[in-house]
Amino acid sequence: MFNKILIANRGEIACRVIKTARKMGIPTVAIYSDADAKALHVQMADEAIHIGPPPANQSYIVIDKVMDAIRQSGAQAVHPGYGFLSENAKFAEALEAEGVAFVGPPKGAIESMGDKITSKKIAQEAGVSTVPGYMGLIGDADEAVKISTEIGYPVMLKASAGGGGKGMRIAWTDEEAREGFQSSKNEAANSFGDDRIFIEKFVTQPRHIEIQVLCDSHGNGIYLGERECSIQRRNQKVVEEAPSPFLDEATRKAMGEQAVSLAKAVGYASAGTVEFIVDGEKNFYFLEMNTRLQVEHPVTELITGVDLVEQMIRVAAGEKLSITQEDVQLNGWAIENRLYAEDPYRGFLPSIGRLTRYRPPAETASYTPGVTPDDIVVRNDTGVYEGGEISMYYDPMIAKLCTWGPDRATAIEAMRVALDSFEVEGIGHNLPFLSAVMDHPKFVSGDMTTAFIAEEYPDGFEGVDLGEADLRRVAAACAAMHRVAEIRRARVSGRMDNHERKVGTHWNVSLQDQSYDVVIDADHDGATVAFGDGSALRVSGAWTPGDQLAQMDVDGTPLVLKVGKVSGGFRIRTRGADLKVHVRSPRQAELARKMPVKTPPDTSKMLLCPMPGLVVKVDVAEGDEVQEGQALCTIEAMKMENILRAEKKGTVSKINAGAGDSLAVDDVIMEFE
Repeated sequence: MFNKILIANRGEIACRVIKTARKMGIPTVAIYSDADAKALHVQMADEAIHIGPPPANQSYIVIDKVMDAIRQSGAQAVHPGYGFLSENAKFAEALEAEGVAFVGPPKGAIESMGDKITSKKIAQEAGVSTVPGYMGLIGDADEAVKISTEIGYPVMLKASAGGGGKGMRIAWTDEEAREGFQSSKNEAANSFGDDRIFIEKFVTQPRHIEIQVLCDSHGNGIYLGERECSIQRRNQKVVEEAPSPFLDEATRKAMGEQAVSLAKAVGYASAGTVEFIVDGEKNFYFLEMNTRLQVEHPVTELITGVDLVEQMIRVAAGEKLSITQEDVQLNGWAIENRLYAEDPYRGFLPSIGRLTRYRPPAETASYTPGVTPDDIVVRNDTGVYEGGEISMYYDPMIAKLCTWGPDRATAIEAMRVALDSFEVEGIGHNLPFLSAVMDHPKFVSGDMTTAFIAEEYPDGFEGVDLGEADLRRVAAACAAMHRVAEIRRARVSGRMDNHERKVGTHWNVSLQDQSYDVVIDADHDGATVAFGDGSALRVSGAWTPGDQLAQMDVDGTPLVLKVGKVSGGFRIRTRGADLKVHVRSPRQAELARKMPVKTPPDTSKMLLCPMPGLVVKVDVAEGDEVQEGQALCTIEAMKMENILRAEKKGTVSKINAGAGDSLAVDDVIMEFE
């Protein structure tokens, strides 16, 4: 076994590899850029070596710099994680020349399957059904438009060396194909150092289901079930689960055997993933093979008990697989939610800044792979910590929150509670959206496709409106919490004589445009909150004024609330809803109803920057007349290019930013007459 492993990556995946290496007794070496000097993976590793400036193309994906770090550390093996150099054949070749083991597949397999164009050709030759497309390289935007027209819109433009949703665009028109080609090319060059693009037909009603394979260098290969990855946004997976609620055993077996056959055909040895599009009739089509560890690998580990990182290390050390296909048993159900530094209320645009609060739900410390848990499991793979910064230079992932249960319904409910218990402050994040998905009827039923987000949230995410029953539960809890806070205020020391403050029993609770008159009857164990219509809810739980998380129980059902303070009440966040809850005396409520509503400022004649980022280019000049939908400028943030378009016809009167400028949220880019 190796005496030292260098991890050629950063963030949560670097931390994940360190955990397994530590379990195996193998010292680890981290590499880091200027931006990651205080990163969690640097703190966790036994050694850490600086490799350059923040941009990945000046540090993490510069092979010579990584090789220098390997020589300096004396590491015998390198785990590449995912992204960066994980599917770079030149990197694997450089390691081989240096006599350092690559914790991944052989160079030839990376070349054959890591390149999407080549892998499709091999799949076709092997008789595997593939999605129609143009397999050759595309020279320029005009050729991209011509090919797209021949295939038939909609089409998908993809980076040949891509992954993680980078360098991918869907085009429905010639104009979108032209713009998408250039944006995909730029993103591919920045993220992977390879700007080759290919085009394939975009299937509009697919499921994205992938098979996890594991092979050794002795000719053995197995599959470890499938993962359902259909809930995606901008081709980036958001929610994954294992197994899929759609597949039957026969389809699972057919897909698994085909995936293993494909892996063996290219001499694959390591963990890898074969991705398929599956239609409503359970016909499946090969998409690509990811010759690396997948982001979503934890859900497979949770249902099989197999530590995939450990298996990758053992295979790289020349060991035979200790597991046969007959040993693989799928146990229970696992869900993964990707927590991103993206503001769902601003079209999921990247958010950067300091994590002023970062408190994940408690993980299940007693669970270890291979041991069947007795109850639910909570697992959080992360690469950040409270007080750390989310940088503009890298992927916006904060954490991967996973839950396991003996069945799908239990795993989903465990995830709902875990999401409500996850405290993140200081940046925009997608926790509210993830909570909304976990409650969405289509997800709960398992009847979703890759079009789920586009279909169910066509105008973006604007938060969740709670139903009447949930509103009453929140109102009752807040009324009880307000009473506790009032009692504390009534007991403050240093009161003036004859000014004793009494806590009443009659209150009005207003939230989400609803108003409830309630009467609170409290005792030592909790409070009964009676509503005006005669119904009542019993509230108990642990909350002290000042706590930012309330673990409540309402009529025997858990209710987790994130609690903030607003004048006369609380800011409450739960199940994807963000509520201002005011608890007032009857007289205060009467007066509040007479107060005018404050109107927001008019920004309709301005183009505001929707996220922190860098201006790549400005497409218009002062005095230009623009049409609705016309491209105005391009902003780059977290390796993604975002084209900002005109919302209506107008004339540009002033431009305040140019290419190369760094902008903050709501900076005015240009103004219109």
